[in-house]
Amino acid sequence: MTVMAEHTSQMSVDEFETISSAAPETVTLEFIDGRIGAKAVTDGDHTAILSWLTRRCMQSRPELDLAQGQGLRVDAYRGSRAKPDAILTPEAHFAGHGEWADPDGALMVVEVTSYDSDTDRRDRREKPAAYGEAGIPVYLLIDRDSCTVTVHSSPDRRVGGYRNARVTKFGETLVLPDPVGIELDTEILNSYVR
Repeated sequence: MTVMAEHTSQMSVDEFETISSAAPETVTLEFIDGRIGAKAVTDGDHTAILSWLTRRCMQSRPELDLAQGQGLRVDAYRGSRAKPDAILTPEAHFAGHGEWADPDGALMVVEVTSYDSDTDRRDRREKPAAYGEAGIPVYLLIDRDSCTVTVHSSPDRRVGGYRNARVTKFGETLVLPDPVGIELDTEILNSYVR
């Protein structure tokens, strides 16, 4: 018989939010699966990818915003707090919200991998579980290590995560599923990897 170890959180969500609010602007803190983590400082290529994606989204769906820097309360996943690289929402959706907003209304979250040791755990395993449990329709992972774009869709709140994950190589064209419905030619992403 296998005995599962009880999950222990490093701190409460309230304690994390207090620490996060006191952190300098040069540090991005998250609280995923009961652990506090710091996201790596973005590099120029990371910024260029988000700028490219912002332009594509605004050209295809001008009624939407691709917000950056907004935190999400992904409470369904063990009281987590995540700061995606970007969140696609209806225009001005986060107006009046504080640092941590409910994920309701988010159509898509975006993460661009960083060159750090936590990327695999954070972006490829924990974030799909957290965003899927929160019911966010699409999770777009732009993975600079594998030169792929993974589109997670059909969130499943019962088991956590997403039922579908489609991987596309940089250079190919993909269509983001509903409710996003944006076509992306990913050829330019080859220019933004080491």
